[in-house]
Amino acid sequence: MKKLTTLLVANRGEIALRIQRTARKLGLRTVAVFSGADEGAPFVRQADVGFRLGGPESKDSYLRIDRILEAAQRTGADAVHPGFGFLAENDAFAQAVLDAGLIFVGPSPAAIRGMGKKREAKANARALGVPVVPGGGGEDQSDAGLAKAALELGFPVLLKASAGGGGKGMRVVRSEGGLEAAIEGARREGLASFGDGTLIVEKYVERPRHVEIQVLGDEHGNVVHLFERECSIQRRHQKIVEESPSVALDPALRARMGADAVKLCQSIGYASAGTVEFVLGTEQGRPVHYFLEVNTRLQVEHPVTEGVVPGLDLVEEQLRIARGERLRFTQEELDRRFTGAAIECRLCAEDPAAGYLPQSGRIADFFVPPELAAQPWLRIESGIESGSEVPPYYDSMIAKVIVTGDDRADAITRMQTALAGISVAGIPTNQALLQAVMAHPGYAAGAIDTHFLEREHALLTDRSAERAAAGKLAVAAVLFDVARRAAARTLLPELPSGFRNSRFAPERTRLALPGEEGELEVGHVDEGGGRFLVTVTGAAMHFDRVRLSDLGPSGVVIEGSDGLRERFRVVPDGERVHVRSGGRSLTFAWVPRFRDLAAEAAADGCLAPMPGKIIKVLVKNGDAVKAGQPLVVMEAMKMEHTLSAPHDGTIGALSVEPGQQVEGGTVIAVVDEG
Repeated sequence: MKKLTTLLVANRGEIALRIQRTARKLGLRTVAVFSGADEGAPFVRQADVGFRLGGPESKDSYLRIDRILEAAQRTGADAVHPGFGFLAENDAFAQAVLDAGLIFVGPSPAAIRGMGKKREAKANARALGVPVVPGGGGEDQSDAGLAKAALELGFPVLLKASAGGGGKGMRVVRSEGGLEAAIEGARREGLASFGDGTLIVEKYVERPRHVEIQVLGDEHGNVVHLFERECSIQRRHQKIVEESPSVALDPALRARMGADAVKLCQSIGYASAGTVEFVLGTEQGRPVHYFLEVNTRLQVEHPVTEGVVPGLDLVEEQLRIARGERLRFTQEELDRRFTGAAIECRLCAEDPAAGYLPQSGRIADFFVPPELAAQPWLRIESGIESGSEVPPYYDSMIAKVIVTGDDRADAITRMQTALAGISVAGIPTNQALLQAVMAHPGYAAGAIDTHFLEREHALLTDRSAERAAAGKLAVAAVLFDVARRAAARTLLPELPSGFRNSRFAPERTRLALPGEEGELEVGHVDEGGGRFLVTVTGAAMHFDRVRLSDLGPSGVVIEGSDGLRERFRVVPDGERVHVRSGGRSLTFAWVPRFRDLAAEAAADGCLAPMPGKIIKVLVKNGDAVKAGQPLVVMEAMKMEHTLSAPHDGTIGALSVEPGQQVEGGTVIAVVDEG
């Protein structure tokens, strides 16, 4: 048995916290390594000791093998857990950890090489008789060689970075005209995310389901599978909703896919947690599975499996396996424990209505009502808290919401309750989209595939319900402010709010919805005794009781004259205010009485939507451009984003060059009309 007393987690955010939690349960000391962007993050504070790796970008911190090994040596760590992403599937990192005399909490370097790289994994699967998606291994990595492989397969094809996952370095190509840019972009993202630009080319399966099998193996040759996870709800080839079991699998198909996963892992002596991913297609009306890849690490969605196998802690099993222990259960025992249903939703800092554009900035509010947090069926894995900064350098996921239920319908209902109750405010997130997915009849029926979000995008990003509730939410913002000021007043506290000689002249407050035209004007008269006469852009309503909630400093309860009592969460945030109630939320801007006309932005400007690095400049000064024509490609949050011309015109001022780091709101170019 290997000695394991101090665990260094070579990762960040929610997964670092999750691994630390299990390490503490086992009595282990924990070490956090962190970048300059994460020095104040919860995962750093909650570790026993921390070590600064370097600057904020991944290449200067979380991808620095030398600095991570130095951290282990300086802090007395005897084991390293890589989490997921970054170096988790890097065989050179695993080997370096072992060469330093440390325990690597993951599979062997040979297993990572054999299965962690998509090209090698597909070749091994073919040799074992496991069905694979048709495609070339990308032996010729030149642009011409990859293009030839794509043309031989026939369109559509899928280009994928061989070294990684999570949708990074992945492009669907539907015609020859898009090949050159797709190859270049996929290779560049693979290098940026995994340090390896090797690509493979596969035939693209239309309307596929993405189903994966969780496996565990030990160093004594034992391998088991822990059933499937359905991961078909994706955007940009990245999962945002996962569940188990899959409605697409019957017991016979589940057994075949599980057996194939075990066969693959046994063939290379796999020891640790891993995931075998499959594409589920249809042939002659029957489901058929194709091997896709092996993720030689812990998955983001591993809590889903823990939810349907009661008592399972996959991180604990990883640590026990790394220590040299045998698996603590057989396949037959797992089959008996498999029960219920579980769903995970990934909360991401992104704007679904703007093409899932990642967002960075300050989290003004992250709040889970105590009565919700106490539910045994709810689990929240988060790397943030109120006041956290979401940096632009890493993946956009900020938290995971996991629920369990007796069956799928039960789990869906509980997820709807959880998502409605949680407050995440300050920067745009996909919370409303996740709520819409859970409420969609197609999702409830299990009629999903990896194109579900694309097909239903307009419906899932429709915010008309929030707009319809804007008046009530604006009233809550204003009356919360009134109640808060009244509660804090020490001078003549018995006077009603806004007292003046002309008693019934209303106080007036204007609020705007950022990004939209028009304003809401809320007029209110404090009639005393908690009663207010309120008008919203001319419509009058009475509220008999307004009081601050006893559930925290940001709660207000409003009761209308009709007896309907509602609770609102109102979070002041500088010049903005965030309001949430009944699962609906809006952010308003307080409109000043006197406008600052100098603050107007140029309508002809193409602005950086967030901090990032300019990768390519596609135009030059004086070029004629059309509306929507790509101008530059920038990298932010480990993904590439194309910025386009706002209208037809001529490039009059181009202010960036490749390699330049820009802040959000920077004017990239000005397109002169004409």
